[in-house]
Amino acid sequence: MEEEKVWIRQAVAGDREAFTRLVEAYQIPVYNLAYRMLGDAREAEDAAQETFLRAYTRLATYQTDKKFSSWLLAIASHHCIDRLRRRRFTWLSLDELPFLEQTAGERNQPEEAAIRQEEQDEVRKMLDQLAPQYRAAVILRYWYELSYREIAEVMGTTESAIKSRLYRAREMLAQQALASQTAETAPKANQGEGSPLPGGESKGQPPLVAICALDSVAARRSERR
Repeated sequence: MEEEKVWIRQAVAGDREAFTRLVEAYQIPVYNLAYRMLGDAREAEDAAQETFLRAYTRLATYQTDKKFSSWLLAIASHHCIDRLRRRRFTWLSLDELPFLEQTAGERNQPEEAAIRQEEQDEVRKMLDQLAPQYRAAVILRYWYELSYREIAEVMGTTESAIKSRLYRAREMLAQQALASQTAETAPKANQGEGSPLPGGESKGQPPLVAICALDSVAARRSERR
């Protein structure tokens, strides 16, 4: 947008008021990214403030042929990754991800809603085990819906590297889901319970179903890209 380009030029020239306009325009996206990565509101606020401080001191390095939003999110994601490396993960709130959204019908049926919540809890626990680089790629792809090229720009790497990270992340999540499912069904099998349902299906699959849904979302969006 032309107005934004004017603000950027003015900010680079030292106009603090112009930079304030940029902060107002992007404070919500930056905070949301920090919150999804860090899982703590107060820490996300600190991270967002640090992001804008770093952006202000690095304005001279911004390349005008690139999207300003991608440049800013790159600063935010790198700072959050640094924070995550200095502490244990807290899990990401995924309630707004497409494959975990609750349908109106489920909201009216407590049993289905409870099952859905269990799925969400399982996926949160599995995502909690991902390394920072994988977690950041997952957040940018499935929450912010960035393209592979945009994620590559944000994370300072190549599109092929991002595709590889996302593939590996889905693979690790699926492996964790299978391990969790096996651990849950083994005791029942020993007790003569948990027999297969018609068609060879069995109970205890929600986490794996959620991961497959994530993979399907990725495939559909890749086609659109």
